[in-house]
Amino acid sequence: MRIREAIVGAALSLAAPSPVFSEESKVQNHPYLGMWITGDGHIRQELLPNGRYDEARGTRTSAYRGRYEVTGDHIEYWDDTGFTADGDFIDGVLHHGGMIFYRDGKKPE
Repeated sequence: MRIREAIVGAALSLAAPSPVFSEESKVQNHPYLGMWITGDGHIRQELLPNGRYDEARGTRTSAYRGRYEVTGDHIEYWDDTGFTADGDFIDGVLHHGGMIFYRDGKKPE
């Protein structure tokens, strides 16, 4: 009887739904979180702690949105519209898409 109860219990636990974690629910934890701005202030990209980014261009807020992932000093982007991009953080500066972004728009001295 105990064997049967164990088998039934195991089957039920396998059938129980497991928690599903979306990419958006992952919390990013790195020193690059926050606002990154081009030298002219035209493009502003915010890296959010939930693994999402929000990019404004000129007066157009949220021009691009999507998810990102940082590994070491490298960043990968997956935009909600389907394109992908990447970049690298070098000496406190983000190099992405042929542009240079500074933390909060401040060029390092």
